[in-house]
Amino acid sequence: MQYVSTRGDAAPRDFAGVLLSGLAEDGGLFVPEAWPTFTAAEWRSFRGLSYPDLAARLIAPFAAGSIAPDVIRRLCAEAYAGFGHPATVPLVQLEGGLWVQELFHGPTLAFKDLAMQLLGRLFDHVLRDQDRRITIVGATSGDTGSAAIEACRDRERIRAVILHPRGRTSEVQRRQMTTVLSPNIANLAVEGTFDDCQDLVKAMFADAPFREELSLSAVNSINWARVAAQIPYYAAAAIALGAPDREVSFAVPTGNFGNVLAAWAARQMGLPVARLMVGSNRNDILTRFLRGNDMSVRPVEPSLSPSMDIGVSSNFERLLFELLGRDAGACAQVMRNFRDTGRMDVPDAAWREAASLFEGFRLDDPGTEAEIRRVHAATGYLADPHTAIGIAAGRAGALPGVPTVAMATAHPAKFPDAIEAATGLRPPLPPRLDDLYEREERFRTVANRLSEVQGAVRNAVFSNAA
Repeated sequence: MQYVSTRGDAAPRDFAGVLLSGLAEDGGLFVPEAWPTFTAAEWRSFRGLSYPDLAARLIAPFAAGSIAPDVIRRLCAEAYAGFGHPATVPLVQLEGGLWVQELFHGPTLAFKDLAMQLLGRLFDHVLRDQDRRITIVGATSGDTGSAAIEACRDRERIRAVILHPRGRTSEVQRRQMTTVLSPNIANLAVEGTFDDCQDLVKAMFADAPFREELSLSAVNSINWARVAAQIPYYAAAAIALGAPDREVSFAVPTGNFGNVLAAWAARQMGLPVARLMVGSNRNDILTRFLRGNDMSVRPVEPSLSPSMDIGVSSNFERLLFELLGRDAGACAQVMRNFRDTGRMDVPDAAWREAASLFEGFRLDDPGTEAEIRRVHAATGYLADPHTAIGIAAGRAGALPGVPTVAMATAHPAKFPDAIEAATGLRPPLPPRLDDLYEREERFRTVANRLSEVQGAVRNAVFSNAA
């Protein structure tokens, strides 16, 4: 399996090369040269597989020619062995045709663990094989950082530096990052938004001498391996509900478009997905695009669902590439114009194709609080703010006779203030995290300036302090 850049000016490479490089040198994102597909009979044969075995079967084609299938099976088994539910990603029925799939039973209580626990092991395998060391630089709006840190901590060939927007994550999210004191981990609190953090990461990758000096790699969903590792849970839910002999819809709370892109990728591989509902908070660039072809940048506003406080959805570029018929030159031009003007000029035909499958949904903070309260009163289920948006999107966009699965992306205890305000209940952290508020924190606050951030990253790499 070879991968190409959405912008066409980076050399193709295999899965291991994509894993270690993250962002393409031309600023584009890597995508498979061709999509692997499974027949209906093959999808049926996956019924009854454990989650690690299903994940290995679906991920192996993406690593073909780079990592052997038996290695993928072993790494998947190791990655999911420590999850807190025997099903790994259990389904819970809320009402007639609406389920939630709980993706928060990993070590940091968020869906990012499902990719990151595997990613850390993939990095280890490839780095040992190539006798290399890397510096992982990532941006987080809340959950990616803690999941990446947990996956990379104490790995001798990896140094990880995570940027988060100062004061714009929940306290639990921040502490899950800043209380990991492993010498190969550093946290930078940037005076800005998640989009600023994301732009800084992209700028560091675009600085070729800096990238080479520190052997940079990425764990954000700009890294294709992240998206590939998220495909299996959509397949697990669909198969449990009757696929491939029955269509399924998914409702996905998303800001950076990576999670819902994995659902789209599963559809490309032959999974019968009828509709994809995209849940947004007040930062609604994706909903505005899907409803009216308005992909324009607006200031990011803090919300009850901080992991979705994103103004530019980086992973949309991968879908754009497909919508433009895989014309890398056209994709690069659209992205250059977007960068220059703050508005993405998506051709009308491409927008209509996207809107035929994806449906946008927006819920502001009062609506999110009301949905948390409604779901709990009706079912007894505690949904965190992101999950509540997904549930509301799923209910609004449901198709007759087609089961809808809303993705429960975070444990409610990660957002105790929002849950308590809505329901009067304050969900406790699991026992393994019950001392989180007493743990020592370590991070460095930096200005939103590339030179200062690069200096802090260098310091983190060449010393034991950020």
